[in-house]
Amino acid sequence: MKIGVISDTHIPTKARLLPKIILNTFRNVDHIIHAGDLTSMEVIYQLEKLAPVSAVAGNTDPYEVFQKLGYKKIVTLGNFSFGIFHGHGMSGKTVDRAIRCFKDDTVDCIIFGHSHIPYCQYHNNILLFNPGSPTDRRGNKYYSFGIIEIEKSISPHIIYFNSEGEVVEEVTELDS
Repeated sequence: MKIGVISDTHIPTKARLLPKIILNTFRNVDHIIHAGDLTSMEVIYQLEKLAPVSAVAGNTDPYEVFQKLGYKKIVTLGNFSFGIFHGHGMSGKTVDRAIRCFKDDTVDCIIFGHSHIPYCQYHNNILLFNPGSPTDRRGNKYYSFGIIEIEKSISPHIIYFNSEGEVVEEVTELDS
């Protein structure tokens, strides 16, 4: 199973539309996870034309988006449990807030966003995965999104692309 992972799209404030590289890549996935800061439900409607979508609201999303999606979700895909949370909050680092959000849950992977900084590491046997942002690089050199392949294990990839929509690097950084 192949999962497209995206966060912090901020449509239409940071970009008018989702980048074509996202739409083209996600045509070949079985499921899409969006970790919040959509800014508009239109992003979900567009992604749902490609594959089933699991999503949560982020801190910049309007109340209607929060009401429809909530801030926390757990989904089972294949034999794995994925926790989804945007990562916003008042104390600590984004990754620490993501871990705390699921401290009382059993998950194999936590997908989060908020920082716009790609992240792919294991903490206590749980994969923490932030795909970065496909529309707002902030201080990063490239835009990014993720692909997670699952079979007998979870195989995560962060895909970096430039402003022309060309893939410049694909990275799997795993520290146990």
